[in-house]
Amino acid sequence: MNSTIILFGGRSSERLVSVASGQNVSRLLPEAQLWFQSKTGAVFQVSASDLAAHLRPFENEFHPAEKPHFSSLESAIESIKGHKVTLFLALHGGEGENGTLQARLEQNHVAFTGSGSIASANAFDKALAKQLVAPRGVKLAAAQILEPGTASALEKSLTELMSRHARWVLKPVADGSSYGLVHLKSSSEIKDAAQTLATASVRYLAEQYIAGRELTVGVFDSEQGLTALPVSEVRLAANGAFDYAGKYLGKGTEEITPAVLTPTEWSAAQALAVTSHQAIGCYGYTRTDMILTSDGPVFLETNTLPGLTKASFIPQQLAAANLPFKLFLERQLHLAEHRP
Repeated sequence: MNSTIILFGGRSSERLVSVASGQNVSRLLPEAQLWFQSKTGAVFQVSASDLAAHLRPFENEFHPAEKPHFSSLESAIESIKGHKVTLFLALHGGEGENGTLQARLEQNHVAFTGSGSIASANAFDKALAKQLVAPRGVKLAAAQILEPGTASALEKSLTELMSRHARWVLKPVADGSSYGLVHLKSSSEIKDAAQTLATASVRYLAEQYIAGRELTVGVFDSEQGLTALPVSEVRLAANGAFDYAGKYLGKGTEEITPAVLTPTEWSAAQALAVTSHQAIGCYGYTRTDMILTSDGPVFLETNTLPGLTKASFIPQQLAAANLPFKLFLERQLHLAEHRP
């Protein structure tokens, strides 16, 4: 059996969530080493006690007491090349989830948890993920890519969108945890939305707003095969949004696990999560977000390294299924060591 290193932090906009995931995972894998990648790219070896002592991780940056052990993640990976080591990836977003890191680990023959490089890249690109699930009969919202541009050019594009549908959701094509999410509810908001997108200077995916219940479903490769976890629902308070503050700071949202659904709705939501996982070619575990309408669930996106914090859906859903979180983590390490 390989020794384990939990890798968390990173340079993406989701590094605070990643630290919280690292805290939660390390609590149940006490023998694992801990590697923290700072936003500068340097990698620190930290103690479990220092990580556990970090308070309010969703709001505060983690600052290790030690000096960095490696100048970069590349040099850290080089140090374990050829050794019996498995990296438990508690990174979220950016290079930790977009396939870049996975490709490097594959090239260096280092075992790691979660999906491989190709599936990670395909899922991280929300527009590409929609193309991959579409042939499986999955329901999708109308969508359009908005390329980076000036505020005036984007204002013109948004005006055209509003002529087609009354409401849109705008999100970066490649990012997570609802960073940069913009709700376009009326023509009066076009100018501000265009300015936000122009400032962000990244590709955006504009999706027609679909009214319905927001659900999310985890799946994992269990010993019995690909297994869907209990369904969760996110309920928004008046004027609430499932953005970063809603997800992690509990502002304006309520999370219900298990969701209260009919057997038909429950089965359809789980089936969509399994289908999406398979269509994108994922491995280990994923979580798929969707909107439940009167015609069934509509696919939003699949996350290949979803949060594993105490507040995250995967731990919630495992608890609802009476599946110990520790056994889930150990299963992921087993799958990493026996990746096909």
